Amino acid sequence: MNDADPGLFGPRSVTWQMHGDPMMWIAGIRALYLQALHPRAVRGVTQNSDFRRDAWGRLLRTASFVGTITYGTTAAAEQAGARVRKIHRTLKATDPATGETYGIDEPALLLWVHCAEVDSYLQVQRRSGFPLTDAQADHYVDEHRAGARLVGLDPAKVPATAAALAAYFERVRPELALGPEASDVDDFLRNPPVHPLLRPARALVWRRVAALAYQSLPPYAHALYGRPAPPPATVDRRLRATGAVLRAIPDRLRWQLPPGHILKAMARLGPGSRPAAYRLRREAAILDGPGRAQR
Repeated sequence: MNDADPGLFGPRSVTWQMHGDPMMWIAGIRALYLQALHPRAVRGVTQNSDFRRDAWGRLLRTASFVGTITYGTTAAAEQAGARVRKIHRTLKATDPATGETYGIDEPALLLWVHCAEVDSYLQVQRRSGFPLTDAQADHYVDEHRAGARLVGLDPAKVPATAAALAAYFERVRPELALGPEASDVDDFLRNPPVHPLLRPARALVWRRVAALAYQSLPPYAHALYGRPAPPPATVDRRLRATGAVLRAIPDRLRWQLPPGHILKAMARLGPGSRPAAYRLRREAAILDGPGRAQR
C-alpha cells in the first residue's frame, strides 16, 4: 500500500482525472475572457502588472498554481495558497470614475475569479466530450471549494453544485461590463505579441484556439464583448473535434511539458494514480457521497 500524500484532491477525485485533459488550456483562455468582464476584478490585474508585457508569464503561473494544488502534495498546495494570499493582501486597485481604492482580495472579487475558472473548466470539458455525469459535475464544483479556501475564501460561501454556480452568475451579471481593461484583454488574446518567427503559428494555431475559447462563452458575454458567436451546437461540434485531436496526442508526451506536475504525482503515488477519463465512468458509483470539501 502506498502511503504517499495524495494531495488536496487525490486520485479518486473528479478534479484529478479532469485536469489531466488537454482541453484545460482552452478552458483557461475562456476563463480569462470571462474574468475580464468584471471591471473591479480586472482592474486588479491591469493596475498591478504589465499585462501585455508579462501575459505569457501570468498564464503559465496560473497553470502552475492549478497544477500544484491539483497534483502536488498537501504541503505544496498550502504553500502555493499562502503565497497567493500574501501577494493579494498587498495589492490595491483604483476605480478611475470614483477614485475609490480597494483591495484585490475582497471576497466578492476572489469569488468571481474562482467561479469564472470553475465554470470555464467545467463547461469546456463537458461540451468537448469529456465524460462527466451531472453528479460528477456537482462533485467537481464542490471539490473546488477546497481550492477557494486556499486563495482566502470561506468554502461555506462558495457554490457547491453546478446549479448553485449557475445561480451565482445570474446574481452577478448586473455587475459585468466591457470596460477598457476588458477590451485590452480581448485585444491581447486575439493578437498576442510574439517573436516574428512565431507569427505564422500565431495566425494558424493561437487565433483559432482563442476564437474557440471565446465562442464557448455564455451568450451574455458575447453580447458584452459585442462580437457574435456561432450557434451553441456549432461550437459544441468544434469543441468535440478539437478535443478529439488534442486527446490523440499521447499523454506521456503532453505531460513532459514543464513543470511536469502529473508525472511527479505518478512517481509519488504509483502508476495507478494516472489521470484518465475512463476512471470517472468506472468510479461513478463511488462518487455518490459528499465531496471532500464538505467533509
